[in-house]
Amino acid sequence: MFRHALLATAAVLSLSGAARASDPAPGLSVTIYNDNLALVQDVRRIDVAGGRQSLEFKDVSASIRPETVSLSAPGVSVVEQNFDYDLLTPSKLMEKAVGRQVKIVRTNPGDGKETTETATVLAANGGVVLKIGDRIEVLRDDGVPTRVIFDKVPETLRARPTLSVKVEADKPGPRLVTLSYLTTNLSWQADYVALFDEAKGAMDLQGWITLGNTTGTPFENAQTQLVAGQVNTLSAGGGYRPQRRSAMQSAGTESGEDDAERVADYYVYPLPERTTISSNQNKQVGFLSAQGVAAAKAYEVREYGFASQASPRSANVAIQFSNAKLAGLGRQLPAGTMRIYMRDRNGDPKFVGENRIDHTPAGSELSIKTGDAFDVTSQATLVSDEKISKTRSRYAMKYLLRNARAQPVTVELRQGGLGRDGKVKDESLASRRIDASTLGWSVPVPANGETELTFTVETGW
Repeated sequence: MFRHALLATAAVLSLSGAARASDPAPGLSVTIYNDNLALVQDVRRIDVAGGRQSLEFKDVSASIRPETVSLSAPGVSVVEQNFDYDLLTPSKLMEKAVGRQVKIVRTNPGDGKETTETATVLAANGGVVLKIGDRIEVLRDDGVPTRVIFDKVPETLRARPTLSVKVEADKPGPRLVTLSYLTTNLSWQADYVALFDEAKGAMDLQGWITLGNTTGTPFENAQTQLVAGQVNTLSAGGGYRPQRRSAMQSAGTESGEDDAERVADYYVYPLPERTTISSNQNKQVGFLSAQGVAAAKAYEVREYGFASQASPRSANVAIQFSNAKLAGLGRQLPAGTMRIYMRDRNGDPKFVGENRIDHTPAGSELSIKTGDAFDVTSQATLVSDEKISKTRSRYAMKYLLRNARAQPVTVELRQGGLGRDGKVKDESLASRRIDASTLGWSVPVPANGETELTFTVETGW
């Protein structure tokens, strides 16, 4: 349904732009979605003859999804379309020559003389087998300069991916023809570089859009738009592909202050200028620059059940910040990888870790794990496990939090696993409810010391 809606929208826009043949051709536009998908709209001025004819569109994506092709032009109806993606290569040329005759030209390395023989290609599977006169020969690279001469290029091989469309035109004349299709292997993602200053409790954040093109086709001078959000697409087996989901501490409630447009429930980021996305190229374009965003380092422990641990576990080291307006950002953040840097004693930035974020609305709280703290640890002990009814249990837990650093730290401990109507019956420190199944404690741990957290919960299913 989404595909049809896209192509219907493209067709409406195309027809409105192609109403007058005297209008200049808008050229190429590319809308790139997440998950390796893009919508290409290619508007070309073509001299069309009257009646039935074939139109060829070269330089379409080699990864085109032919079933998504839509062609529109005033007074033109589509009869059939064919996508020729069998590209001209030496191996393909030899495969197509099986059963036919070719000329084999060899050069004698000693005197430079050439000899030419006519050969029939018998096979081209993992190697070329030839019949030359009464002998069978394998074409191999044995140091003797050899080349193969073909009479012609087979009609089924194309130098470039080509879409041929048979159409019926009401009358001859020039007109704007709009070709729209979906393609894979054209993608984008956001990449973030954050320079964190622990003493100031702030970070500078740079955002880059990274475009990737492995379609085998360059998209030259294209008006490019990027769509942030997960769209439902069908897998090869016909089912819906599950979308990635990433955990956030809290979802945002702000609309954001940037100039991102919206289509349905997706954000659209148009690049400011036309750009060329070459084949087999990664291109980066800046889209975010913010200084002094409020941020803090945190030590986190996340547990998802009630059980004892045989040995201590390192706490996670994370950089926590908000993309709310009051924190100095006020923007939604497209999905991507965030890399964190900190300055050393000499003032040089050093890479300290990275993590992936999902599409994040403005006003969200984010926690970016950068690594593990070997000198801040947690060890859980299940003190008691009591069945109090058929559907409810009582768990008494003890967490021993140790700090081998010369400075005191606060450990953010998250206890998941609370089922229906989970309740805290007793605790040594006050907890707070993170979500329906998770409790949270901020546990202060002294320098070169330890703190014991105890609590009892009742939970059901």
